[in-house]
Amino acid sequence: MNFPSADLSGKTALVTGGSKGIGFGMACALAHAGADIVIVSRNLAEGEKAAQEIRNMGRKAMAISCDVTIPAAVNAMVEKALATFGKIDILLNNAGMNIRKPVVEVTEEDWDKVLDTNLKGIFLVAQRVGKEMIKQQSGKVINVASILGVIGLPWLASYAASKGGIVQLTKVLALEWAQYNINVNCIAPAYIRTPMTEGWLSDQVRLQSILSNTPLGRLGTVEDLAGPVVFLASDWSNYITGHTLLVDGGWTAR
Repeated sequence: MNFPSADLSGKTALVTGGSKGIGFGMACALAHAGADIVIVSRNLAEGEKAAQEIRNMGRKAMAISCDVTIPAAVNAMVEKALATFGKIDILLNNAGMNIRKPVVEVTEEDWDKVLDTNLKGIFLVAQRVGKEMIKQQSGKVINVASILGVIGLPWLASYAASKGGIVQLTKVLALEWAQYNINVNCIAPAYIRTPMTEGWLSDQVRLQSILSNTPLGRLGTVEDLAGPVVFLASDWSNYITGHTLLVDGGWTAR
């Protein structure tokens, strides 16, 4: 019996929103498994800092500044990545943002900003990288959604709509690209403790509400996402496509 490997040596992973938070954490997990990394961020200085940390791990890494909501910028970003690494084996489609407001206060500008970044950006990057993977006849696409893609919570209308869209987009891409040996899956985390979320989670009432809805009784950590992302990027997941992996401490089992 021949078992697959989780070794990503020789692979190139492109990570959008990879300069900080869970994006950076998952980029480090892929690098730890052997992949070289392209960090994509709107802020080039933050991207360069993240890329240097990846290089300190002994992997090759580069940073590219890109607004994923602009098709021309996405195309230029992918061309730069290809010029350096020659191929993209893994796409971790993670760039996202949130505007938290009651529905009646959400402006059209708010709605467009969240949907453009979280859903249109995911689509544009997947579309462009997918064209390269089709040429290669192989690839792993991992879209990052949220438990808000399958459940609802107040004050998160645009965010939930965008994440639900990612879950459905993942299924369509998986069906269209299966014939090219491309696996397309989705990771949907619950609340993950990062430097970016520390301030918001410092509210004890909010924190206790989250913990009371989490059967495992704790917040998630970036390390909790390492196994899922490496699994979906590696040969271990070769027979899995169109799936959304909920990394939520049991929240949605309720």
